[in-house]
Amino acid sequence: MSEIATHCPYCALQCGTTISGTDTATVAVRPADFPVNRGGLCQKGWTAPEVLRAPDRLTRPLLRDRTGRLSPASWDDALDLVAERLLRLRSDHGPDAVAVFGSGALTNEKAYLLGKFARVALGTSRIDYNGRFCMSAAATAGNAAFGLDRGLPFPITDLGRASAVLLAGANVAETMPPLMQHLEQAALVVIDPRPSATAARAALHLRNTPGTDLVLALGLTHVAVVDGLVDEEYVRRRTQGFADAAGPVMSWWPERVEQVTGVPAADLQRATHLLAEAGNAYILTGRGAEQHRDGTGTVSAFINLALALGLPGTPGSGYGCLTGQGNGQGGREHGQKADQLPGYRSITDPADREHVARVWDVDPGRLPGAGVGAYQLLDSLGRDGGPRGLLVFGSNPAVSAPHAAHITRRLRSLDLLVVADFLPSETAALADVVLPVAQWAEEEGTMTSLEGRVLRRRALLPPPGQARDELRVLHDLAARLGQPPERFPATARPVFDELRAASRGGRADYSGISYDRLDAGEALHWPCPDGATAHPGTPRLFLESFAHPGGRARFVPVEHRGPAEPTSDRFPLYATTGRVLAHYQSGTQTRRVAELTGVLAEPFVQVHPDTAARSGLTEHGLARVRSARGTMTARVRCDAGMRLDTVFVPFHFPAGGRANLFTDPATDPACGMPAFKVCAVRLEPETA
Repeated sequence: MSEIATHCPYCALQCGTTISGTDTATVAVRPADFPVNRGGLCQKGWTAPEVLRAPDRLTRPLLRDRTGRLSPASWDDALDLVAERLLRLRSDHGPDAVAVFGSGALTNEKAYLLGKFARVALGTSRIDYNGRFCMSAAATAGNAAFGLDRGLPFPITDLGRASAVLLAGANVAETMPPLMQHLEQAALVVIDPRPSATAARAALHLRNTPGTDLVLALGLTHVAVVDGLVDEEYVRRRTQGFADAAGPVMSWWPERVEQVTGVPAADLQRATHLLAEAGNAYILTGRGAEQHRDGTGTVSAFINLALALGLPGTPGSGYGCLTGQGNGQGGREHGQKADQLPGYRSITDPADREHVARVWDVDPGRLPGAGVGAYQLLDSLGRDGGPRGLLVFGSNPAVSAPHAAHITRRLRSLDLLVVADFLPSETAALADVVLPVAQWAEEEGTMTSLEGRVLRRRALLPPPGQARDELRVLHDLAARLGQPPERFPATARPVFDELRAASRGGRADYSGISYDRLDAGEALHWPCPDGATAHPGTPRLFLESFAHPGGRARFVPVEHRGPAEPTSDRFPLYATTGRVLAHYQSGTQTRRVAELTGVLAEPFVQVHPDTAARSGLTEHGLARVRSARGTMTARVRCDAGMRLDTVFVPFHFPAGGRANLFTDPATDPACGMPAFKVCAVRLEPETA
């Protein structure tokens, strides 16, 4: 029986696993003694092989026929059609008439080649990816403060020695269960509007009003300043801009913060002292703090708190953001983002453009400029001046995008929608062409975990039926678009070698990392430049200096703006959305696993019993959650720990159970992050 070492296909922990089997029916998984999971897996990881066995697995290309049905076709017919229509759209409307939408689930090699394909084979600036909905706020804030964005600038195992950890908007007990073993020794301070599984384990739960995380961060920093808890020597030696950032902080005294957030002033003071007086402390942010129209400012405020306490770059302490998707880190480093080139280079920087163009053997002047963020891209589909064709790789925006009914209409308005996926997602159901591709156990490549460690993904089996690896798809399609075939390698190793060259000298430098080193078992974190001797990688960043010129971290002044959509008489409740233990992202994979749907088969709305009663709802009954944009239906789940003004809905479900039917598409102007975590709604009984 074949057996390989690889990693879980789900979140950015990238838990180590061993998988074995001779065919799809016999594939089994067991956890490895890997540093992040130490022989454990969550329920999703244990059941991952079931997705390989999904009865509706895509194994043949599909074309929409004259009757409107998706019917099987040959690869030649499918790719010939796609190429012909792409060329026609470009000829008739220009290169930006075609767009590409990628994914934080793609390997580094696929993310890299997809960005190259968009900019070289298609010549379009219209490329972005679903990671815009996940990591953009933290990435923007991290770059501003530190000059570099890596989710955790230290190994996860460092958390095991922490005395105190602040989790701002992160329910890791459900979204990353193996991480909890690294937090067992720490006193946890959890910021979350609802009584999450993580909050249940906290020494202190700050249950704030949705949309007020930034105010909490300002208040915590206020207490640090007033109570003399600022590490003044660290601030003087390693940072700049403290005085400018302290100005807005001073207007947020604890009692005022309590009025806005609902968090008692005494708890605010206790939390600040707990962090400041701990021997080793960490501040970690998650989507709850980031998915707001002021998400960048919110993360900046928490980084300011961390800097004031002297945490970043101090051994045994630090700040980090908890990257969500499996390759959410690598996926944002190598060219899928609208404004980036590989190696975390900027597409607007002449030197960066010249370097990458030289690797790609093209004229730098032919590379398009920056595009637009994910929501703006999806919103522009089919409009005058917007893309008329879209290629989607590994994403399901019909479920995952905010204002989902509107985005679905935009997808339907396209002249050409091509979806490459291994399961018939809700977005694939709208497509003109569906291309069947490989899953995690069928592909070679690399992933980059939330701590910046580059990991090998290995294939146990070939893809079933006629399914192909995405690298082969891009290779074949590029050739049909007139590109030299050798410009788009069809296998992972040569693509990675080219990625190394493209990233050389960039902020995310992979040039010293090779398949040989990874296969030999080396633990390599970027940056890892090449040189005369093998670089050991950089597991801990910022110990000596930050990545800005001069080596200092930068405080960023921030002001509170509040949610884009306040509550009103018509919509008197705040709604917030998120993940739950049994499911992942849009649910395309986990909703096909019987063990997981046995835990949760339908969406629910978590609500305080008194709020439910005032809305005419009963436990286990059906409710409509209605906003100014739309309505979804969910099963009522009463919880006396909920705030009276807040409801929670998971976002993993399709059709009328899509939480994103009601979410607010208002975006953060600094990064394009939508306001998934707060909008105004009302509850109504569902009537037959």
